[in-house]
Amino acid sequence: MNTTIALFLLQDGVINGAVYGLLGVTLVMVFTITRVIFVPQGEFVAWGALTFAALEAGKVPGTAWLLVVLGVAAAILELVRERAALTPRRVGLILARDVALPAAVLAGVVLLAPLQPGTVAGLVLTLVLLVPMGPLVYRLAFQPLADASVLVLFIAAIGVHIALVGLGLVFFGAEGFRTTPFSDAIVPFGPAVIKAQGIWVLAVTALLLAGLWAFFEFTLAGKALRATAVNRLGARLVGIPTRATGRAAFALAAAIGALSGVLIGPLTTIYYDTGFLIGLKGFVAAIMGGLASYPLTALAAVLVGLLESFSAFVASPFKEVIVFSLIIPVLLWRSLAAGHQDEEET
Repeated sequence: MNTTIALFLLQDGVINGAVYGLLGVTLVMVFTITRVIFVPQGEFVAWGALTFAALEAGKVPGTAWLLVVLGVAAAILELVRERAALTPRRVGLILARDVALPAAVLAGVVLLAPLQPGTVAGLVLTLVLLVPMGPLVYRLAFQPLADASVLVLFIAAIGVHIALVGLGLVFFGAEGFRTTPFSDAIVPFGPAVIKAQGIWVLAVTALLLAGLWAFFEFTLAGKALRATAVNRLGARLVGIPTRATGRAAFALAAAIGALSGVLIGPLTTIYYDTGFLIGLKGFVAAIMGGLASYPLTALAAVLVGLLESFSAFVASPFKEVIVFSLIIPVLLWRSLAAGHQDEEET
């Protein structure tokens, strides 16, 4: 391995680590707020790239129709749950939010997709389609189980993941797609070069992480999410609507996942099931951060990206094994550090 190869591997590792960092931080956020280990986070990454690719090709993505279906299902569930206290105004609000708005988005996509919208318009349409799916998935799959154990929520998350992977195959097919880069420019970096798309990934990652920090630190909504993460029952007692914080967390998760997918779409071929491995590597970083620390998760994600990149060069057939083996010493250390505690008898 010479210097040029090492620089290329370093570049790939840092770029991949940035994406894993976003996913890892998102997983930590969702877990601390809702206690859900959000296994389907990677599906939003894959769907972001594939939805953007479909719009780029002038096609209406299947996610546009799914948004309407999820909205109708959420509206029915809401109407049934609140049937004893429904008023005409409340019914109108539910139908407008969950049925009329997704239908309007679908109509807009049907009109605009054949025109092959540019990069900016395609990005906006992708986010408009996928971001509302986060709260809808939460309302349908996790909100009814909000008081269940972490294990039950984890099993539900696996079920959602399997369903989304199957839907991804139906919507996008088994063929992989790669989107047009935001810029074809190349920046010299010593004996190597850096693609402008990689710089976009790093810049957007830095902006998103800074934006998340500012959101949690300075906004009332962010502080409500932090309070829910610290003590869910205490937050509820002081008047913070924990259902609303759960929906907000899933909306942020969907937005970050979709945007990550659009960013990496030009760098690698994305398939309907690509999101699982990407999300799993973000999960490794989140576990190394203890599912609690955002800075440790971000640093661990860079380590995961670098290890993956150099492993692909040294032992390509075993790169995934090497990356996922990284979690074993972390779990052993945490197990020994935490000590053994017997379960309380009920």
